[in-house]
Amino acid sequence: MTDTRRLEGFVALVAFGLTIPAANWLIGHAGTVCVPQGPCLIPVAPGVMAPSGVLMIGLALVLRDMVQRRLGLGYAWMAILAGTVISATLAPSALVLASAAAFLISETADLAVYTPLQRRNLVLAVLASGVVGLVVDSLAFLWIAFGDLSFLPGQVLGKLWMVLLSLPLVAWVRRADERRGILPA
Repeated sequence: MTDTRRLEGFVALVAFGLTIPAANWLIGHAGTVCVPQGPCLIPVAPGVMAPSGVLMIGLALVLRDMVQRRLGLGYAWMAILAGTVISATLAPSALVLASAAAFLISETADLAVYTPLQRRNLVLAVLASGVVGLVVDSLAFLWIAFGDLSFLPGQVLGKLWMVLLSLPLVAWVRRADERRGILPA
């Protein structure tokens, strides 16, 4: 493994880990509206609001893919397991199970979709795995935490925006990898 690929992988790994505390901080501190004793919300589409932390969850799905591309499947699994622990540790006590379970299930679903597609088309792999991961995360979290999917559209759209916004960077990574002769781990 080249030093450059390894360094970039560890940068992605650290960034992935930081999305979890960032999501928790955003939910309680940043938004266009903050509900008393509840989350801070942002508009994700006209008339659709979501907790601000969804932005970081969408980014986490992409960063996990980059960890796997640079460091391999073993590191990706370790990142998912560590992220699950971090998620459970930082979640409010009422949401620990929902937060940890949704993280573990969605990141595993992301990995399952990304892995077979990554060598054929990186951008498509990140998009497809991100969409699967964000839908699974939203469904699992809302159902486990509240038994209610009323907020599903906002959750999905907020995460989707971050996945879509990351695709130009993913395309740049693919082109840079080709120029430098770097193959996926």
